[in-house]
Amino acid sequence: MTRKLSIISAVAGAAFALSATAASAVTLKISHNNPEDHPLHKSMSFFADRVKELTNGDVKVRIYANAQLGTQRESMELVQNGTLAMAKSNASELEAFEESYSALNLPYLFTSEDHFFNALGGEIGDDILMSSKDKGFIGLTYYYEGARSFYANKAINTPADLDGMKIRVQPSPSAIRMVELLGGNPTPIAWGELYSALKQGVVDGAENNPTAMTTARHGEVSKVFSKDEHTMIPSVLVMSTRKWDRLSEDQQKAVRQAAHESMDFHRKLWGEIVSKEIEKAKADLGVEFVEVDKEPFIQAVMPMHEELAAKSERLADLIERIKAVK
Repeated sequence: MTRKLSIISAVAGAAFALSATAASAVTLKISHNNPEDHPLHKSMSFFADRVKELTNGDVKVRIYANAQLGTQRESMELVQNGTLAMAKSNASELEAFEESYSALNLPYLFTSEDHFFNALGGEIGDDILMSSKDKGFIGLTYYYEGARSFYANKAINTPADLDGMKIRVQPSPSAIRMVELLGGNPTPIAWGELYSALKQGVVDGAENNPTAMTTARHGEVSKVFSKDEHTMIPSVLVMSTRKWDRLSEDQQKAVRQAAHESMDFHRKLWGEIVSKEIEKAKADLGVEFVEVDKEPFIQAVMPMHEELAAKSERLADLIERIKAVK
């Protein structure tokens, strides 16, 4: 409770000072849990710059990195109640707030990067982003973060290699179920605590995209990255419904345009940076990147597709529509 009160105070603390600015000016705060050298922070900075340009300075965006305003979960709760304007979360966290995001957490739902963008860059993606409007927030855009794979201090060539291993997952039912089906022991741990958990042996491994090895320094304590590429879980830039409704129609249009442009900017940036980070992980940290046969992993987790579709007509429809995209 004390921590939550301090976070709320930090978020609201600048409100009085901001009230002294021009009456037409709006300042929106974004919270995220990545460092400032991470591609996501750079893409949100691009978004902030474009919002300022498109609104002639009437709307400004301030970005708070490194979980300064709370964890992803805490930030989402602040966005929902209108205390915080925006946050970067991801589909794993968001499925606890809106079931539509559950579909995006299915392993091997997307067959390629192009499939991902063709599905989420149009009507289906917009449908999901707006599905939470009556729950306190809307989505503005998706940020591609490549495919997630397992990493530990041994190669994970088949699901059998996960037997008995404690694998850190996000606090997501989908992530937990996936690791269970693959034979591992899913262990939800906050992102900020994961480095220590890997170092101290609290968990035996984790799953994420390759940049985790360098930007979060996980390559110092986990030396083998096994490229099973089980999920393509996007980060999502979300905004409080209350804050959104206070913007003028022109300001809303500008924010949406900036968000869409930042999605394209991030795709290009991600492609450039991830290759460099992989080489950096190999050269500076001695991380080994292992190619694996994905088919055993695919077969092990396929029951998740039917299980999720059976939960609601909404999810069944989304899964079918995404798979149908060429």
